[in-house]
Amino acid sequence: MPVSPAIASPQECRDFIAAHPEIRFVEILFTSMTGVPRGKRLRIHELQAVFDHGRYLPGSVLVVDTCGQDCESTGLVWEDGDADRITRPVPGTLRPAPWLGEDVAQVMVSMYELDGRPNDLDPRHVLARVLDRFHADGLTPVAACELEYYLVDLERGAMGELRPFAPRQIRDRASQVQVYGLPELEESGPFLADLWKTADVLGIPLEGAISECSPAQVELTLRHKDNALEAADDAVLYKRAAKGVALRHGCEATFMAKPWSDRAGSGFHVHVSFNNAAGENVCASEEKEGSSRLRFAIGGMKELMAPSLAILAPNANSYRRFKANSYAPTRPAWGVNNRTVSLRVPAGPPSGRHVEHRLAGADANPYLALAVILAGAHYGMSRSVDPGPPVTGNGYAAPDDPASRLPTSWGAAIDAFEASAVLKDYLGERFCRMYAEVKRTELARYEEVVSSLDYDWCLRNA
Repeated sequence: MPVSPAIASPQECRDFIAAHPEIRFVEILFTSMTGVPRGKRLRIHELQAVFDHGRYLPGSVLVVDTCGQDCESTGLVWEDGDADRITRPVPGTLRPAPWLGEDVAQVMVSMYELDGRPNDLDPRHVLARVLDRFHADGLTPVAACELEYYLVDLERGAMGELRPFAPRQIRDRASQVQVYGLPELEESGPFLADLWKTADVLGIPLEGAISECSPAQVELTLRHKDNALEAADDAVLYKRAAKGVALRHGCEATFMAKPWSDRAGSGFHVHVSFNNAAGENVCASEEKEGSSRLRFAIGGMKELMAPSLAILAPNANSYRRFKANSYAPTRPAWGVNNRTVSLRVPAGPPSGRHVEHRLAGADANPYLALAVILAGAHYGMSRSVDPGPPVTGNGYAAPDDPASRLPTSWGAAIDAFEASAVLKDYLGERFCRMYAEVKRTELARYEEVVSSLDYDWCLRNA
């Protein structure tokens, strides 16, 4: 029997209002296909009705582009009469939102049809559809998310360039990498302390921070959960909180995949394993490569990596991140304790064997990224897909398999996604068709823009 995402009880709202008399406003939020949080700000007296009956919102908002423009080719604007669906609150997500002010809270919602069926275009429900496959097999995915991102100045440079953030008194360090540098973290101490405090208020299991491979680039880890839907919720809420807290500290947090051409991109690394009904990790093994089930999961992830790329790399900028010797994988490959491959079995105790999927950019929608990653794992385990031998040494220099090459452009990735019968089976045919329409609309709008590079190359030289 499918496990539908839970809906918060009306009592949760009553208890929250009683415990937080200072709250005057509440933002309800969900993510569209593009992963951008959208919703409404309500006055506190409106909130109980959301928990009692739901809140109506236009279904077309699920298929707007990254900038919030309608994608008319989906048929959900004029042909559908821009009809309402109903949103219902997600349990445990009604919390104060301190970066928005002491009197503001937020709650996540999911979208449903008017007859109560989960809306098949809502990314939360798409992920839930994949999790149903594991439930039917007596398995529970365990997932953890790691997100890399940059802190950047609110003001651009003299030539309009993006600048890494650094406190005024240490501007000279903004050109140094200092990977795993402690002074760099210490300088970001006020931001990090505020972020951790905010995460605790939101119930987000945010753990340690490192200074990453470029100036002002950080990575924080979210603790693993045996509820992958909640793990994706955590990632969405964390990104939103990081952006809000950063603004309070005079900078901006960007999860753009490749903000600078000559600096490291920002990835979204997903760690997954699978528990059986007894709570035992079926990936566990004395072998460093993990159990046979882990290897089959890796085999399926490899096989679905190319058609999944349109979700894991959802924007034109995403494809600038994939460069050899950059810690951004460029081909489907796996290995043990090896960060040059896209699928890494990390070092650790036998009981903790799992795989780290390293391909996605930080700009990916967490729900959809987990959906395609877990779809690949289930596909591989259910069909005993052999991943082949693990790569040792430099994965960028490993022999290339033409049959499994990744698309190298946004348009090619969209084509590969839409052509995948396996992804249609796991994610839903209508979802795949609509997602492709949204991304093709974005691609067309992107390519229509005449950029400054066009003028630099062609204005006088053409």
